[in-house]
Amino acid sequence: MPRKVHYGVDYDDSYDVYEDYDDDYADNYDYEVEQNASETMAKLEADKSGVWRCPICTYDNEDSMSACDICGVLRNPLIKAIAKMDIGGAAPFKFDALSPDDLVSNGLRSVKSKSKGNILSKKETKIQVESELVAKGPVTRERRNGVSENDSASGSGNKSEVFDTRMKAETSSSKSRKEEIIDEGKTSTSQYNPEKWMIPDKLDAGLSQLNLAIVGHVDSGKSTLSGRLLHLLGRISQKEMHKYEKEAKQQGKGSFAFAWAMDESAEERERGITMTVGVAFFTSRKYQIVLLDSPGHRDFVPNMISGATQADAAIIVVDASLGSFEAGIDATGGQTKEHAQLVRSFGVDQVIVVVNKMDVVEYSKERFDTVKEKLRTFLRSCGFKDSCILWVPASAMENQNLVANASDVRLSWFKGPCLLDAIDYLQLPTRDYSKPLLMPICDVVKLPSQGQVSACGKLESGAIRTGFKVMVMPSREIATVRSLEKDSQVCNIARAGDNVTVNLQGIEGNRVTAGGMICHPDYPVQISNYLELKILVLDISTPIVIGSQFEFHIHHAKEAARVVRILSLLDPKTGKTAKKSPRCLLAKQNAIVEVALQTPVCVEEYNNCRALGRVFLRASGRTIALGIVTQIIKREE
Repeated sequence: MPRKVHYGVDYDDSYDVYEDYDDDYADNYDYEVEQNASETMAKLEADKSGVWRCPICTYDNEDSMSACDICGVLRNPLIKAIAKMDIGGAAPFKFDALSPDDLVSNGLRSVKSKSKGNILSKKETKIQVESELVAKGPVTRERRNGVSENDSASGSGNKSEVFDTRMKAETSSSKSRKEEIIDEGKTSTSQYNPEKWMIPDKLDAGLSQLNLAIVGHVDSGKSTLSGRLLHLLGRISQKEMHKYEKEAKQQGKGSFAFAWAMDESAEERERGITMTVGVAFFTSRKYQIVLLDSPGHRDFVPNMISGATQADAAIIVVDASLGSFEAGIDATGGQTKEHAQLVRSFGVDQVIVVVNKMDVVEYSKERFDTVKEKLRTFLRSCGFKDSCILWVPASAMENQNLVANASDVRLSWFKGPCLLDAIDYLQLPTRDYSKPLLMPICDVVKLPSQGQVSACGKLESGAIRTGFKVMVMPSREIATVRSLEKDSQVCNIARAGDNVTVNLQGIEGNRVTAGGMICHPDYPVQISNYLELKILVLDISTPIVIGSQFEFHIHHAKEAARVVRILSLLDPKTGKTAKKSPRCLLAKQNAIVEVALQTPVCVEEYNNCRALGRVFLRASGRTIALGIVTQIIKREE
């Protein structure tokens, strides 16, 4: 999302015009500026007690919310956090990074100071050497059970126990050491043995659940397509449809009637665009479908990321009309390109491309072939295989080729499946039933009168049932599952891949937050604010340097973050290191970087859990890089 405040340092200025002035004057000036800024912020907050206004969509949010409920923009992410840290006496989170020359000089000073005094004990020396090895290059990463990746498979059990015990003793003896990682898993997932009920029986009746995201450029007809599909399949009654048509005509938007089945808020209907991810359910011959209707406007891409990250497959909707398709694949503002890159980074490798609004171009085969050829080239560059892409020409407004083959003779040239049949061609991804429970929290509904909190999301691994004890992260609170809902129907058991609502009891509502995690009490997810990432830089105009600030997205969480180190450039073909410690990153480059987050998030390394190891970096309203978490780092001060 675009930011209104610039917190960075302008390194283009080679000379500081105030460096000859007295230091006391500079300190007084900084104090006055900070005091004026705080008074201004206090005055703005006092205008409306209990609410704050979003600078993007001007929506009035409750004071307890840290991000806008409509567009998702963060509320004063850095100023508020720094103020809290100052009150508590802790060092503020600084986004102003040092220049490379300052980093070198500080490093030399720290080495000299160590050599002059402060004789360390053997244990502290050992910890310091290990931390320096981590900072310099390839390291042996400590896994959750204390076993290093370089250990051989044979005979590693006893060694890992000795190593883990020794490290715990050394950690407790070093009082001055401060870990920025907040939590570590204490039990190896390899020791986990799932109960019998957690593994689905092959004889179980019922359809498998498939999470299907609908993405594409703004005004390509995503919500209209979703609403028409639900109406044809009986999920929207004729009475409800008549109501939508009447209300749409009263506002002069008769063509939006089907879209209003998904866009339920007054602001979405007034503006005529989707702002949040709409969730709906329907059934095909093969699957029980969870439909995720994503916003297409560039201002609401963070909402699209938060919702569509649950997808197992995707429908990319493109507008066949002249000019509209070209705008969607434009390099600067086209959301078709950005959405395709994002869904691929979600781990989605199967897509259905619906070429919508074919009635506008008279169902022209030539236009369909042109769209197909241009978009296929780009999808290949994103990593989609031709065998995993299905192409469907359709018209949502005229009900052509949606749940049955087209009745219009002008579309008789197309011999492929209709949209509903194409959905049945999709294959379910592999589910992790045998791993501990992990469910990222997408949304939270609080019912204080009943003492109940409901958390919505998709189970990434494991299983859950009524009466089950779970741990809610990052608050580390234990709660009991009161009931489960799937497709608005009460159920007793939910397994990996299911999109469910978990009703919790025995926990306060403010301890459950969107972006958090529901997990097994004995296998808590890790929490950290310092990560090593492997990223692919997208089409950017401004290079990424040390100190660059951005929005960090991982599953349903987002935080302000900055680059603290650029470790290496990678060869895109081999994946090996091509250059160490580059000064900046340009478009289309692969690199290893270290980032610091303002607030810790629930995270796992990509090798351990893919859903919790995928990250997205955004700045100035655009996605600038995609990546994975390669290491969760412990920093020492």
